[in-house]
Amino acid sequence: MSSREVVVLSVGGVRFVTRASTLQQFPESRLARMVSDNDQEFKLVNGEFFVDRDGALFSYIMDFLRTLQVSLPTDFSDYQRLQREAEFYGLYPLANLLSQEHLLKPRLEILEVRFSLQEMQAFFRIFGSCSTTIEALAEQITVFTGQQSGQGWNSPFPSQKTLVPLPLERPSHHDMLFLCGTEYSAGDQFVARYVSIKPDKRKLINGTNVLGLLLDTLLRDGFRLISTRTVASEEKVECYTFERMKRAAGLAIMVNQTPGSSGVAQARRSQVQKGK
Repeated sequence: MSSREVVVLSVGGVRFVTRASTLQQFPESRLARMVSDNDQEFKLVNGEFFVDRDGALFSYIMDFLRTLQVSLPTDFSDYQRLQREAEFYGLYPLANLLSQEHLLKPRLEILEVRFSLQEMQAFFRIFGSCSTTIEALAEQITVFTGQQSGQGWNSPFPSQKTLVPLPLERPSHHDMLFLCGTEYSAGDQFVARYVSIKPDKRKLINGTNVLGLLLDTLLRDGFRLISTRTVASEEKVECYTFERMKRAAGLAIMVNQTPGSSGVAQARRSQVQKGK
């Protein structure tokens, strides 16, 4: 059996097909011993190893063996059951990580958009509990400015005019400020500020339109609107609060073979940042 490259397992009625080398990532585990016919509890039936355990949880075991990382769905809650399965298979590095479930649980991310509409201008301030989200938004949002003749709030973007991009105000790593609209300059001249939010290519000057595009962008990015309130009625400041479950950083197991260990895998834990 040890010479076979492909191994088929039926775990609780769920069929898995993998390489023998994948099951041998941790040489002292029961799965590695199974491949070498050194664990009699795993019965070979019609060319498949039958394992009377939870097949759904074993899919996470297989993902761990293939990637050497623990990355669980945001709605996962069976940490103790999965830890018990890892212990059954002799995957103690995985079991040790699962015992520290606070490292693996997703975190709730809060983001707040404050919007103020004053005459011909609209002011935006975005607060976020996660600085990386604010950094990503800052890369998506661009404010362009230019001096226009007789331009009002509802005037379209004058494509023949040259506009200059402005840097966003960043009071801290967790918030940013920008505004759009027009303000009187001199004579019939107005200073106009347009906002563009990637991947949308439009340059918008109307604050209500910018707000709508910003909220749609956040919803597409996985945020959920949980409340809308007025925080300063005299200044017409509206606050939109969003939340999103942010996936925890993946935890990786680094497997090293040490001299004199007789093939015993040594493991150490390191954090690997995952995407959102």
